[in-house]
Amino acid sequence: MTAFTKQSRAFGIDKTVGIAGLSARTAPIPSPSPGEVLVHLRASSLNYRDVIILEGNYAMPIPAGRIPLSDGAGEVVAVGRGVTRFKEGDRVINAFFPEWIDGPFTGKYSQYSGDVDGWLADYRALAADALIPIPDSLDFDEAATLPCAGVTAWSAVKGVKPGDTVLTLGTGGVSLFAVQLAKAMGARVIATTSSDAKAQQLKALGADATINYKEQPEWSRQVRELTGGNGANRIVEVGGAGTFVQSVKAIAVGGQVSMVGAVAGLQGTVEFMSMFMSHACYQCIALGSRQDLEDLVRFIAEHRIHPVIDSRFAFDDAKRAFERLMTRNIFGKVVVSH
Repeated sequence: MTAFTKQSRAFGIDKTVGIAGLSARTAPIPSPSPGEVLVHLRASSLNYRDVIILEGNYAMPIPAGRIPLSDGAGEVVAVGRGVTRFKEGDRVINAFFPEWIDGPFTGKYSQYSGDVDGWLADYRALAADALIPIPDSLDFDEAATLPCAGVTAWSAVKGVKPGDTVLTLGTGGVSLFAVQLAKAMGARVIATTSSDAKAQQLKALGADATINYKEQPEWSRQVRELTGGNGANRIVEVGGAGTFVQSVKAIAVGGQVSMVGAVAGLQGTVEFMSMFMSHACYQCIALGSRQDLEDLVRFIAEHRIHPVIDSRFAFDDAKRAFERLMTRNIFGKVVVSH
């Protein structure tokens, strides 16, 4: 094993009070235990989940000092005893749930930033089974965007067929991945957005039609008009209660609403008869397994898809990366380059 003498930089959450609770620190570089590898992080990326955690609104307690972020990419620099999955020099990314390898979701898995330290550090030692290789088509910054948003979008659109209509909401990381993946699957994509400028960006990314939800708050009507009255076969529902009523009205008979998040708020109502008459599947998306990440990476490499990156920040400027994400006025992923 390579000997390391320098310290590892990291950020820790001292208090869940927002950005003010995040502070820089150093720590000894860990050594990999049997079954583990040591990863030199080259990039990490932020998700809306990280803001919720930092502001104290997450569903699980966050111990003082916990390192944030669920997504990282780097290079294996040391290998623990018994590891055959990787060797020194391999480029890797992490699965969101370290122990969920395959099969149905049970909810009984560790979570980065909560149960275990996350990826806003220079070095991490962890189980080799929690990682997969990075394809040659992606650099570290691009690969670091995949574990949460990329896999979520993959799970949300999995099974889409050529000719289906997919509806995406907004321009967050999951939604942009969903546009790219659905187009590569041969689907027609309708995307909602809040501005004409973002509408043009969505069309450049591949969206076939856009709807300005600020000008058209009852946007399900436009979805129906654009689909000859049929509605969308798949909706990537990232808004939650704030958009769910419109999604119910926009879904095609027998379609699927993939319920991903709640960025539009937690308060809302459900029109039961509209749901009942849709004969649609309302599928909760619990992100995905390591196998889902492997499937996503294979698909992305095959179709030469490149994640959309809104902005990059140096490691020491990680607080500015959080500030950028908190503006909510972004197009793509916010990345920290280590």
